[in-house]
Amino acid sequence: MLTISDVAFAYGDRAILHGVSFAVPRGHIVGLLGPNGSGKTTLLRIIAGTLAADRGRVDIDGVSVAAMSRRDIARRIAVVPQETHSTFDFTVEDIVLMGRYPHLGAFELEGADDRRIAHEALRATGTDTLAPRRFATLSGGEKQRVVIAGALAQASDALLLDEPTASLDLGAQLDIAALLARLHRERGTTMVVCTHDLNFAASLCAELVLIRDGRILARGETGSVLTPANVAALYDVRADVAFHPGAQHLTVVPIARA
Repeated sequence: MLTISDVAFAYGDRAILHGVSFAVPRGHIVGLLGPNGSGKTTLLRIIAGTLAADRGRVDIDGVSVAAMSRRDIARRIAVVPQETHSTFDFTVEDIVLMGRYPHLGAFELEGADDRRIAHEALRATGTDTLAPRRFATLSGGEKQRVVIAGALAQASDALLLDEPTASLDLGAQLDIAALLARLHRERGTTMVVCTHDLNFAASLCAELVLIRDGRILARGETGSVLTPANVAALYDVRADVAFHPGAQHLTVVPIARA
């Protein structure tokens, strides 16, 4: 469904991405892994159409994102940013209803169907009891689930998530991982997940794309890509990688700088 072809980008004279290419099939979860400054967030912005590539293209079902309007892109792709701040004192219900805006006409207000979809998204993320609360009063984990609910209410084909577990405590990280896995299992949601957490990626993603210095280092099924050699090449860190029978997925234990 999503095809990234030979994408290059630079901020002024500083090259960020160098001919990045990969595909995200419909219904798959693909993880983007790489050190700080590797170009992951820039790539997400290009996929979402908020940043134009200097070279290459991003297609959704064969249609170039660059040729689509912002409203049309929002109907196809929803973004869950790393940090979400609300300037105004919105309720949780208001935040989730904002996901319906791409489907409304000019000056059109949310109708009964929009509210139904928003409340379905709240229930799906376990945040329905938070609906009347002010967004600013929520914990980090609660805010992240509400933002994901807003993305679901957007009724897009794919979710792009930028560091969805950043700054969350261990319990909240597990909650977000379980939520995303359940949404994928029950709804077949296509996701591109940008993360520094290798164990989170291993628990959730069937495929990985490893990026360093704006170039793809490796890509493919998680079991074949997440190896000690690739972790060392990606982060300059020596690590043990092994299947954990209790967690039921590969786990990564960093040992030392390579």
